[in-house]
Formats: sequence, structure tokens, C-alpha cells
Amino acid sequence: MKQKKIPMRLCVVTRERLEKRELLRIVRTPEGNVLIDVTGKQNGKGAYLKKDADVINKARKNKILDRTLEVEIPDTIYEEMLKMI
Repeated sequence: MKQKKIPMRLCVVTRERLEKRELLRIVRTPEGNVLIDVTGKQNGKGAYLKKDADVINKARKNKILDRTLEVEIPDTIYEEMLKMI
């Protein structure tokens, strides 16, 4: 039987390759809004973060997501991510 391919994505903070389901996807929509993509299929520029409180706090402190998505990320997005993990 053929093995099913597991999608791997890169965390923008830790730079490690992980399975897609172990990561959170943050999206900047074409209109410029920032949201957490639960489905993984939202239209726009996306960035992945490991589901870990330390990683999310590091991304907030160093503004890694701001640079990756080229837009300022509101604190409410970071708080939502922390609630989701």
C-alpha cells in the first residue's frame, strides 16, 4: 500500500520543518487584514508558527510575523493564538 504524503511546513521563528497540523497558520488577506487560518486554505500570504507558547511570545517580542507578513500584527492575534494551543 502506498504511503500518504505528510505536508511539511517551516516555522518562521524556530526555522524547523514540522507537520502542517503541528503549526498555526497566520494569514494576511489581500485586503490587508490579519487572521488565524484554522482551515489552512484561506486566501492570502501565510506564515506558520509552532504551537508553543514560548515560540508565540518570541514572535511577538521580535516582531517576526510583522516582518514576514509585511504588516503590523495586533496583540489580539497573539492572544487568540495562545488561547488556541
